[in-house]
Parts: sequence; structure tokens; C-alpha cells
Amino acid sequence: MCGIAGELRFDNQPADLAAVERITQSLTARGPDACGFNSQGPLALGHRRLKIMDLCEASGQPMVDSALGLSMVFNGAIYNYPELRAELEALGYRFFSEGDTEVLLKGFHAWGEALLPRLNGMFAFAIWQRDVQELFIARDRLGIKPLYLSRTDERLRFASTLPALLKGGDIAGVLNPVALNHYMSFHAVVPAPDTLIAGIEKLPPGTFMRVDANGKSSQHRWWTLEFGASEEEQGYSFEDWQERTLTTLRESVALRHRAAVDVGVLLSGGVDSSLLVGLLREAGAADNLQTFSIGFQDAGGERGDEFKYSDLIAQHYGTRHHQLRIQEKEILEQLPAAFRAMSEPMVSHDCIAFYLLSREVSKHCKVVQSGQGADELFAGYHWYPQVDGAEDPVEAYLNAFRDRSFEEYADTVQQQWVKGDFSGDFVRQHFAQPGADAAVDKALRIDSTVMLVDDPVKRVDNMTMAWGLEARVPFLDHHVAELSARIPAKYKLPDGGKYVLKEAARKVIPAAVIDRPKGYFPVPGLKHLEGDTLNWVRELLTDPSQDRGLYNPAMLDRLFKDPEGQLTPLRGSKLWQLAAVNLWLSEQGL
Repeated sequence: MCGIAGELRFDNQPADLAAVERITQSLTARGPDACGFNSQGPLALGHRRLKIMDLCEASGQPMVDSALGLSMVFNGAIYNYPELRAELEALGYRFFSEGDTEVLLKGFHAWGEALLPRLNGMFAFAIWQRDVQELFIARDRLGIKPLYLSRTDERLRFASTLPALLKGGDIAGVLNPVALNHYMSFHAVVPAPDTLIAGIEKLPPGTFMRVDANGKSSQHRWWTLEFGASEEEQGYSFEDWQERTLTTLRESVALRHRAAVDVGVLLSGGVDSSLLVGLLREAGAADNLQTFSIGFQDAGGERGDEFKYSDLIAQHYGTRHHQLRIQEKEILEQLPAAFRAMSEPMVSHDCIAFYLLSREVSKHCKVVQSGQGADELFAGYHWYPQVDGAEDPVEAYLNAFRDRSFEEYADTVQQQWVKGDFSGDFVRQHFAQPGADAAVDKALRIDSTVMLVDDPVKRVDNMTMAWGLEARVPFLDHHVAELSARIPAKYKLPDGGKYVLKEAARKVIPAAVIDRPKGYFPVPGLKHLEGDTLNWVRELLTDPSQDRGLYNPAMLDRLFKDPEGQLTPLRGSKLWQLAAVNLWLSEQGL
């Protein structure tokens, strides 16, 4: 788990190592244990290292194998690397280190791009092929590990975060109007390749890219999520799907338990994180299993913690449980730091929760498992039944999911930012793509391959890596994702969603956690803006020094007259969403 960076020149000039050093050093939090650089003519690579699976110095990066003519930087974890190493040794390869980085390097030499489908893990990596002067860049199937790109006529740069690329210089920091419309529509999700900053893109999940020293490039999608049961699965009963779900999750959790001496779980008290605790116990996690929960002040009549359920699981399994309660004052104090840690502005209330929880967890362990992805894969949200029975599934999805219509967006921002209904067009185009026939499957596909990647997954990566903490997400094992896509919707939708997962979980965890009302990771103070928090948001949005010509003053006045009544369809604060852009831009120096 690390931070990576690099530059490839197209103009026959040596790479700007000073720029790569600035970019790399800004990634120190992601890799506090070691730092390395390598420069070869038009290419320079930088790396910050967090030592988890292999502690030896021989696994340091950038890793160079002169005999093979390859050098690389890699961020992530390949869980099945011992099996791949054995395959490579059988082919005659010899190794000088013990970890997964060298397995990637030699695996690429052996199999080229065909290496990617063999990998089980989370990754973003870049491999320079000296003899053909070509850079190969790839990202994992579900975008668990990030990779940002900045390209001009003279060079390509890449880094693990967007703010890191800004440290390299020569990026204007102008907002991207397409991305702004997505941000304001999808509660801060900006689908790849766009980002909020013009001139910076992100490599889409499940994609690889080739770029040579002349600037010629190509990009290919190497993995897609296909929906519908296979021919042999057509006759499966509900009980069959339950068993397959539990077996696949058991394998995923056990695989991610490898090489983790100090084990933790981010325990919300919901089905997903509770099931991880139970499966970790089955996988052999014993007295060293730690669980972590966070709670906040109540606000707007909404409870700020779910300790009742997380305590139940901690007591049931006898974990070393840590309970963290945060007051409003600390939220306001820590928000700027949390926003500095964001690759892109995020508005989900639990960003600050994950940031503060990660701070606490990092004092006790270096690896945690987290339950992200279950709702998107197993239909845990309320809009899936609405889409399933709709005459117009696209409109049903947009009405339930989108924060504001295009008309309201046009009223919210100033005229120069109104370029088109990009968010509506994106959903319409996605629903029209082949690979998912049923309307609910189309909604599940867009959520699991787009919305999940750039909201919950990005949130967990950014907030944990801000404290040098590695988060593993077993629900996003590709075997789990592919299985979930083959399960018929009729087995997911009942009982408020995730039916097949809940019934499988009954074989592992207490029923009281499964049959509880659906909860979230609440931070009421950022949803029900009041008191000091409302005053802070007002100052952020009305201070002339913070005015970037984004918002219509009339809309701001309307929102401040009734901040409690101005919530999105998903019950998020519209005011907070606007303030988050200003705060993030300010923290990035833009």
C-alpha cells in the first residue's frame, strides 16, 4: 500500500525529476515507511512505501530488473501473489525479494497484459519497458486503488492523488464544467475519466493504458461486470445462491487476512461489517482481532451513533473493541485536514467519520477490513425496487438518486457553468449499454462500477491512507462482484434489499444485527446544519474572498432561509455540498 508517481516525456527531453520528487513527497502519508526514485532518460518514477506484506528492503520501489529491462512502481496488494510466484518459478523465473511487487514485474514479463485477469487484489501500477520505450499503466477491476493523469503535448504525469499532481506545477487549476455538473448531481461522484480540475483525469477502473516516448497512446477496458446467471446456474435455488454467496465471501475474507498480524475491522454495527467480523473469526483471527466504531453528537432529532449494534457484535465475538465519540467542535476543527486528504471533494457525511476513525485505528494496527460494496452489489438501497417496477427506469433512477434536476442545477450555478445535462446523459447512455438486460441490473451496474468507485471506495482509500492505514474490502473481490451480478434480482430485492446476503449471514452472525432497521454511518451535524456548523458554512459560502463565481446568490439566499428543509433525495444537505467545493479548493490552494 503506497503512493506512486511518474513522468514520461514526449519531447526528447529528460524527465523532470524535481517535479516527480515534489509530487512523490506530497504522498508521504500514503507511504510513511520509505521513499525511492528512479530516472531513465524520458522517464522518472517516484514511490512512497507503506510496509505491510513484505518488510524487506529488496522489495523497495521503484523496482528495477535490468536483466528484463523493466522498472515499476506499484500501489496496492496482490493477495494471490504466492500462487502466481509458484507459477513463475515453474517457468524458470528467479526472485530476489519476497513480496508481491516483484511478482507483478516478472508476471508482466511472462504474460504481458494477460497478467491482469490472473490478479486478485487492489492495484494501480506503472511498468516501464526500457527496450521498446513504452509505459504500461493499469488499474484494478473496481477502482479500489486510484490513479490520476495529467497530459500535455510534452509529457504525461501520473500520481495516486490529484493534489499530488498539482504539486508538479504547470496545471492551471481551472474547474471542469462537465465534472461540476456530475458533482452537483451525484453527491460528489465524478465518473472517470473526468475530475473537477480541467487537465487532470483518472484512469477508469478495469482499464490499462500504453504510452510510448513519442506520445502515442492506447487505452483498453480489460474487465467488465456482466449480469445474468450462467447456463449451469439457471436452475439454482435460493438456497444454492445463499451457499455460493457465503462460500465466496469466506474465501475473500480469508485471502485478505493473509500477512496481517494486527487485524482490525471498521465496525458500524450493520450486516456487512458484522459479517466480516464473523468471517474473520472463522478464518483464524483470534485474540488480536480488533474492532473500531465511531459516534457523533445527535442533531435534528437524529441519533449520532449505532453503538448498540456494534457493541453487540464486539461482545458476541470477544473482540478488542474501541469506541470513539466525536463532538461538534472537533468536527469543525478537523474538517480542513480531512478535505486536504481528499483527492476530489466528497460530501458524504461519513468522510469525516472515516478520517477520524482512521486516525484512531492507525494507533493500533496497519490493516483493517471494511464492508464497502455490499449495498451496491446486493441491492441494499431503496431505489432498486423503484427502478425494477418503473415504466421509465432511467427517470426512476434519476428521480431517486440525483441530487437535483438539471433545471435546479442551472438555477444553482452561475450561467458560465451551465453547459449541458451531462449527468442525465451519462445515466441514459449507461442504461443503454449491453451486458445487463433487466432495469434493476442496469442500476446495480452503474452503482457498482461508477458510483461505488468514486464515492464509498474513494472515501475509504483517501481517509485511511491519510493515516498510513491499509483498508481491505472483501466485498469487492472480483469473484464476489461477479457472483452478485449473476444472482437474479428476485433474490436480492426482498426484505429491504440484500436478501440473499442477509439470509446467508444468518449462518454466521446474530439475527439481531440482521433484522435491525437499515442504518448508515451518521454524522447528523453535517446533515442537519445548525449552530456553529451552520455559521461556519454560511461564512464559507458568503465570504467575498471565497467567491469563485460558482453559485447564484439568489439560490444561496433561498438555501440559508431553510437549511433544514433543503435536503437532496438521499437526505444530504445541499448547502453542505456547495460549501464542500469551496473548502476543498481552498485546502488545495486553488
